[in-house]
Amino acid sequence: MVDRVLGVLGGMGPLASAQFMLRLTLLTPALRDQDHIPAVLWSDPRVPDRTAARLAGGEDPLPALMRGIRGLEAAGAGAIAIPCNTAHGWFEPLQAATALPILHIVDATAEELRRLEVTGGTIGVMGTSGTLAMRLYQDRLAHLGYACLAPEPPEMDALVTPAIALVKANRVPEAHAGAAEAARRLAARGAAAVVLGCTELPLAVAAGPALPFPVADTIDALARASIAWATGAG
Repeated sequence: MVDRVLGVLGGMGPLASAQFMLRLTLLTPALRDQDHIPAVLWSDPRVPDRTAARLAGGEDPLPALMRGIRGLEAAGAGAIAIPCNTAHGWFEPLQAATALPILHIVDATAEELRRLEVTGGTIGVMGTSGTLAMRLYQDRLAHLGYACLAPEPPEMDALVTPAIALVKANRVPEAHAGAAEAARRLAARGAAAVVLGCTELPLAVAAGPALPFPVADTIDALARASIAWATGAG
């Protein structure tokens, strides 16, 4: 029986958080209810847009993120997972404000790449404009031997950003074509694998035929890291 309680700071967006909870459940090796991980989901879609805050002077999301942290602390969480990549642009102040460990989604994705046997070289990284502008993946993965390719600005405008918006609007099947095409273009430029560095993108890519190259799903990556923490394996 697992005793550690996982706190999930979600709502960014709500469907991605629900998918995280689904994958957390399905990836847990369990034979009965009591083998699963106790978890508290704080799903607050009122958190101000993270990309707008970084790139366009939008409202700071930190106070809303801190409200979620405090709620999860009060609920008895022992660690926190944040199934939103762009929110990790505020990782340092969030971690400084709580004694609970926050599982970093980029570190979890690095482990996922190793699980996929992609241990270095050139990889593609898709994400929001905010995530890419903050270089959340590029800088952190460079220390591990990865060189990151990002979509070109016209590809972001025509393919990636619309795909993310479609998932947030619950139009998931329509999001597949753009997301898959952006990933294929990164592979054509030499990426050995593609990181879906926005938690809406795994839903978009999964809505159609599988891609013919390794894809690192950041929802699954964070779920696996959460399971490792909860079971004492990580």
